[in-house]
Amino acid sequence: MIPKETVDLILDTARIEEVVGDFVTLKRRGSSYVACCPFHNEKTPSFHVTPSKGIYKCFGCGKAGSAVGFVMEYEHMSYPEALRYLARKYNIEVQEEEESAEQIAARQHSESLMAVSEFARQYFCDQLKEGEGRAVGYQYYRTRSIEDATIAQWSLGWAPSGKTSLVEAARKAGYKDEFLVDAGLAIRQEDGTLIDKFRERVMFPIHSVSGRVIAFSGRTLKADNPAKYVNSPETEIYIKSRNLLGIWFAKSEMARQDRCILVEGNVDVVMMHQTGITNVVASCGTSLTEEQIRLIRKFTENITIMYDGDKAGLHAALRAIGLILKEGMNPRVVFLPDGDDPDSFSRKHTLEEIRDFIAAHEQDGVSFKTGLLLDEAGNDPIKRAGIINEVADTVADIPDAIKRQVYIDTVSRMVGIEADIIQDRVRKTREKMRKETSARTGHDGTARDSREASAGNGAESPSSPAAENRVLQKEDRILEPSEKELLGFILRYGRSPLQFETDSEFYDPEGSQTVAEFIDAALAADDIHFSNPAYEATYQAYFGLYDRGMEQDDIIRSLLNGEDRAVASVTATLSTEKYELTVHNFSDALTTTDSWLVNFVPRAILVYHDKRISARQLEINRLLKENPAPEEMLELMTRMNRLNDYKKTINIKLGRLKK
Repeated sequence: MIPKETVDLILDTARIEEVVGDFVTLKRRGSSYVACCPFHNEKTPSFHVTPSKGIYKCFGCGKAGSAVGFVMEYEHMSYPEALRYLARKYNIEVQEEEESAEQIAARQHSESLMAVSEFARQYFCDQLKEGEGRAVGYQYYRTRSIEDATIAQWSLGWAPSGKTSLVEAARKAGYKDEFLVDAGLAIRQEDGTLIDKFRERVMFPIHSVSGRVIAFSGRTLKADNPAKYVNSPETEIYIKSRNLLGIWFAKSEMARQDRCILVEGNVDVVMMHQTGITNVVASCGTSLTEEQIRLIRKFTENITIMYDGDKAGLHAALRAIGLILKEGMNPRVVFLPDGDDPDSFSRKHTLEEIRDFIAAHEQDGVSFKTGLLLDEAGNDPIKRAGIINEVADTVADIPDAIKRQVYIDTVSRMVGIEADIIQDRVRKTREKMRKETSARTGHDGTARDSREASAGNGAESPSSPAAENRVLQKEDRILEPSEKELLGFILRYGRSPLQFETDSEFYDPEGSQTVAEFIDAALAADDIHFSNPAYEATYQAYFGLYDRGMEQDDIIRSLLNGEDRAVASVTATLSTEKYELTVHNFSDALTTTDSWLVNFVPRAILVYHDKRISARQLEINRLLKENPAPEEMLELMTRMNRLNDYKKTINIKLGRLKK
């Protein structure tokens, strides 16, 4: 753990323009800098860096934050990793707080395994340049059209034929036998002697997300060897199910394009990158796992599966679609022409041709699975029924209710069955899943899912959780502009006083309130929380610092440099953005900031209440259209009349209606 004093020194020292300038070519524009955004593709610069405020902001994609946030976003580092990066850049010594003896031993052991793995990487690279490696390994790479620059970038190498070549070289360099064994580079035989794990193979290093070499994949060049690929065993630093070949090289482009392309083979990954398709990874000798999908999710929620079109590839793709959907992500599938894999296809086509092919042949994962299975079933009604149930069960795995409904409608059209029938199967499957989870964990899991059985089969009580959930979904859309405006007032003018006139309904004889206190009191009176999670988190974080007596600039700086990047992004955006005020009659605005705030902050709160009422009115109207029972209809009408009265009072105060 990095001590707070060191964290403060790092954040105080880091200059946003210097940090961003290491990755992006900045051009000065007045007191700021501009560039094309590194987080999305654009031709006209919309990425701004403001040294005076210590923030960056892209007006195209909305990314924003401070120096530490930029490093986290661009390099996909954790908060401590980004702090250590900045410390190294500015030559700041980081002395971690005292560790236990066990923690020190574990860390040192892991570092030793990393070190010997790095030694092995360099050793295999060196072997490729001479003798056996040059004659056999290097020639293999060239026959596969892998260029010298790619060989160097990926540290491709050669494991020589000697039984103890690496072992002897590592010993000579001072590495202990135990580290060679624990890193999966050597095997201890029954007589206690050590031999190399990899021999006579072209070598592909496997990197961690942070770029450290943690394992290897070796390919034999002998046709009679049944073990075509041999991969490192699981070790303290390498767990197969949690790592992906190429993730270190692909992560930035995955985030930029908001898409990951998933292939099967080592050479597939390397050749796609060499061609210019650099958002590509592979599962490296294992079936795709949930942990690997979650790793991809750090950078994008969209995965395009590009497997071989044979039977094994189709089966693997279908399995992957289910796993990806279960993690709440979006699978797509593209199959190459018969006889081609990503390696051969990339050697035959240009970058633009490959991109055009993917764009033209990509299919939605659920649609692909439905169409493929229906074709296999033909006209057999029993098989078709089983397939429809299987597809419905796949849809049931999707955690997001809106996505599920969209897919239910899509599958309904494809199979020619009413959506209600498919939805009923989905509900039953989810109820079964909930019960299994309950039995396994000892608690009820997701309460909302258990109530979905009533959704779509008539009206629920207007105060039921399902109805409340829909209200919140609508509020997210309706209330977002008003919540943004209120939070913007807080982040820009939170400690500014509101000096109301004595005849104002908001006048407080005991003294003035600040903007932040006034808004907080108005929301607390009705126990209101923002429906937008990022805004609510920022609101709570702000007042956590405000209540400690911090000054406005210090609060903003702390939020910008904090570990919660959603809060930092919201703060960067709203503390600098020029607001589109709810009331645009600027002729009424007074000249001073204090007078302007007195005029507009109360109005913004009134507009927010008005929007909340509108959201509830929309929901009541929807329930009324479903022909509820008479007693429920009476309750709904009573609530609607009460809301109409509230709305009228607010609009009179806003000057929209006369008394």
